[in-house]
Amino acid sequence: MKLIKAHVTNFRSVEDSEPFGIEQVTCLVGKNEAGKSALLLALAALNPHPSTPVVFDKERDYPRRHLTAYETRHNGRDAVAVETEWALDADDINAVAAVLGDGIMTSQTITVRRTYNSAGTIWTLDVDQKRVIDNLLASKGFDDAQLSALKIATSPAELAKKIEAIPELTEPQTKLVVWLKQQSTFLGAVRSCLEPHFPTFMYFSNYDRMEGAVQFELLQQLKASNQLQQDEYSGARLFLEFMEYAGVPLEDILKVTTYETFNAKLQGASNNITDQILEYWTQNPDLEVRVDVSPGKTGDRPPYNAGTVGRARIYNHLHRVDTPFSERSAGFVWFFSFLVKFAQVKASGRPVVLLLDEPGLTLHGKAQGDLLRYFDEKLAPYHQIIYSTHSPFMVAPDKLLSARVVEDVVDTSGPRRTSKGTKVRSDVLSKDPDTLFPLQGALGYEITQSLFVGKHTLLVEGASDILYLQALSDALKARKRSGLDPRWTLCPTGGIGNVKAFVSLFGGNKLDIAVLADQTKPDTKKIEELRRSQILQSGRVFTISDFTDKEESDIEDLFDPMLFASILNGCYNLTGTSKLTATSLDEADQATARLVKKAEAVFRVLPETVPMFDHFTPSAWLIRNLEILDGTGEEVESSLRRAEKLFQTLNGLLV
Repeated sequence: MKLIKAHVTNFRSVEDSEPFGIEQVTCLVGKNEAGKSALLLALAALNPHPSTPVVFDKERDYPRRHLTAYETRHNGRDAVAVETEWALDADDINAVAAVLGDGIMTSQTITVRRTYNSAGTIWTLDVDQKRVIDNLLASKGFDDAQLSALKIATSPAELAKKIEAIPELTEPQTKLVVWLKQQSTFLGAVRSCLEPHFPTFMYFSNYDRMEGAVQFELLQQLKASNQLQQDEYSGARLFLEFMEYAGVPLEDILKVTTYETFNAKLQGASNNITDQILEYWTQNPDLEVRVDVSPGKTGDRPPYNAGTVGRARIYNHLHRVDTPFSERSAGFVWFFSFLVKFAQVKASGRPVVLLLDEPGLTLHGKAQGDLLRYFDEKLAPYHQIIYSTHSPFMVAPDKLLSARVVEDVVDTSGPRRTSKGTKVRSDVLSKDPDTLFPLQGALGYEITQSLFVGKHTLLVEGASDILYLQALSDALKARKRSGLDPRWTLCPTGGIGNVKAFVSLFGGNKLDIAVLADQTKPDTKKIEELRRSQILQSGRVFTISDFTDKEESDIEDLFDPMLFASILNGCYNLTGTSKLTATSLDEADQATARLVKKAEAVFRVLPETVPMFDHFTPSAWLIRNLEILDGTGEEVESSLRRAEKLFQTLNGLLV
């Protein structure tokens, strides 16, 4: 049985969420106070798991501004707080068929809802009641006349009464009467077949953290007085759940008199949880969970100074020191508590829908990614998960269609602001940037990571470098000569000063990175520092000067001055006295050998009708006019020789 749709109404800030779809893993995205927790709590109260007994309370949960009008708004009936739609699977259908025969269900979906002041859920089932009666009466030995009279019954009680009126019932007929008297309705009989498959809802919040130490006699008293389920003892309950997972429940702990009696079980559970921590907690692989149960010491603070005390400690193999569980980072404490909780869920074998309120809020972004991996690999194959978040790292960028946007909608069209309550939508048409931020962040992070789409990445300074290199490579390949190997992915960094940051950010992608930079006097020190640094493999930092034999060079210096002048003439439509030559370009600024600086000097004295020179425009023109590189003159040939030398050097780095 799978939850496919939910609709929350009349619950706290959620007056009408509107129906929204549910996936195997569904993410509720929204800013603080949007109503995400209210949605999860409403779902939790539909069929609560025993460990999280959430209930509907009219005075506490019904929208306060409408509370006095409760009876009027609902015509004297109880308000519906949550309604859900479920898809039946083959196991569900077979469970019904095993008791009532085939062909009973006329729809593969059912609806389950819950109201205030209700002791249970209300089910809506599409059932062929005539087929139910036919199946029940078949093969029971009734003759045609009897069957004709029996099939007009409309309820189990009426059918049982009609059968009892038949003299000398056989044993199968008598058993059928007994069974019918146990059923209130035929729909109820179908429901009783499906209820074992109906999941409970377990709610787990970011604030549920296991205590580092507990005193078991005190917990026994709290349990006996039904106080242990109160929120203030949630951490202690988690510790007991860990002990139960270890096979050492509270009652057994207080019965034994020697530590060794259950030490082996404690170690086994600790090792199991440690293995899971190491698999999904990549922040620190040197941790080990240890649990100790021993008599309280008189010098400790109450209540740990007497009775039987359980303590969780974390041993760090790297530093060779153990510390109390409570003194670890908030993220680790939460993650451990989470694993304990759901190790127990998995062990129970019962169908459970997991409702996680702001999971991993205290985790580092990378650890939140580990948590999503845990969802996919350990939980989702067995349970549906609905979780809320406002962190971009808790939104799976490859599963944005499973995200639901949650907003507290305010109508501002009238003279005063009016609340429409919390709404849930599957599209991303929200106008509120705060609501969309987690989705934007997740998508932006994914796009940024995918800038390096190849295994081999060549970092260049700007977009114009990419266009010039592509044009030269295409011209060489057209002549059956060495162009840039297509395995290289070109990525602009914005300057030599940004290279270290780029490599640090994306080096984790296990990429083969090389650098091609301009060579200018101000950048000489940065280039040498980059070559000496350990962030790149040796011999993978190149400058344009390595291929032009000039002291200073930009990407444009790969071109012969005459060819570069022709590119500028074509790009900017320079004619007449404004038309450039190699000589006029050179004479514009004889203090530098850089063609870019010479071009800038020329353009400063050209008529105002000529646009100002920039780095990108000529490269964009060249990529659209590659025929200028088809010539056989020395200006083209010398340019291609320099480019070919560059490409051969870069291609030689590829393994």
